[in-house]
Amino acid sequence: MTGVGRLDGKRTLVIGGGGAGIGRSIVRSCAAAGAAVAVADVDAARATEAADELLAAAGHVAHALGGDVRSREQLDGMIEGAAERLGGLDVLITVVGGQVAFVPAVRLHEMADADWDTVYELNLRYVARAVRRVLRLFLEQGTGGTIVGIGSVTGFMAAPMQAGYGAAKAGLHSLARTVAAEYAADGIRMNVVAGGAISTAVNAGPAAAWVPEIPAGRYGTSEEMAAAAVYLASDEARYVTGQQIVLDGGVSVRGPFPQQPLPR
Repeated sequence: MTGVGRLDGKRTLVIGGGGAGIGRSIVRSCAAAGAAVAVADVDAARATEAADELLAAAGHVAHALGGDVRSREQLDGMIEGAAERLGGLDVLITVVGGQVAFVPAVRLHEMADADWDTVYELNLRYVARAVRRVLRLFLEQGTGGTIVGIGSVTGFMAAPMQAGYGAAKAGLHSLARTVAAEYAADGIRMNVVAGGAISTAVNAGPAAAWVPEIPAGRYGTSEEMAAAAVYLASDEARYVTGQQIVLDGGVSVRGPFPQQPLPR
């Protein structure tokens, strides 16, 4: 887990799945590190549950926000609501993503346009919208700020059967590099945590089969992803921007990334 005090005084919004999985671990770790946290999730009840868990712990400040990141109006509303409740924002962490949880894993020529659009929407388009809105907020506040995106090693490795996902995650890192170049002088940073095989409810089934392909011999955990996100959000990383921290147990240096078997 993260060290106490790393995020003291930081007003943090965890958006897109903050109520479950990797997002829930990030919420817990941010609070444990001293941040006041706004939890945003498409499932308002799940966001409330996550916030209530933090509120039950002495000294933690948390607010729940429900909304769909695919809606521009709801996305703006969550960001503005978080800033209002927290008295401003210092950190934005974007979480939701993936492909197999939303559309079938198929070869690229078989992927429907609607499925490609869904993957792009949930892995890059909403992040770009959120980043644009938060950049305006950070500039208005005049105090700088930090953005952390949850990415994937598929953004720089071949991703058979998940081409849309890999392309979107590559775009996420490109976005971070551009934000770094354009806004460093304004005290604004953006970085990415690129996960490899991370144990979540979505990939629990094939986990055992993929372990032999991972040099570390195990899946990563959502808590390890959260620890990296907290580091990047903290002032300890104030000279780090436009970068990826890769958590993959060595998969990217061995390759290829474990995937569904290709049909022959």
